[in-house]
Amino acid sequence: MAKQKSIFKKGFPAVVFFMTVTNLMAQGNGSAGITEATQMVTSYFDPATKLIYAIGAIVGLIGGVKVYSKFSSGDPDTGKTAASWFGACIFLIVAATILRSFFL
Repeated sequence: MAKQKSIFKKGFPAVVFFMTVTNLMAQGNGSAGITEATQMVTSYFDPATKLIYAIGAIVGLIGGVKVYSKFSSGDPDTGKTAASWFGACIFLIVAATILRSFFL
């Protein structure tokens, strides 16, 4: 048992030293990694913005059809439905524009 304790006492500082040196060596490429990650994320904003605009157009078309259907049937709730669909389209367009301008 005495030999095991002395091996532990001698080996433990060496293990801690190697772990510390390894961590210090790994930190050298941190800024390059952050720069690469930033470029990758910002490259996704143009396609994502166009996708959100396309979704807004589809939501607008569906909303227009629903409002027309309600208007044709004489539903008194047409104004409220039109306002909610129009608000959803405006929200999608404004949210995409604000997110793009905020992050780029």
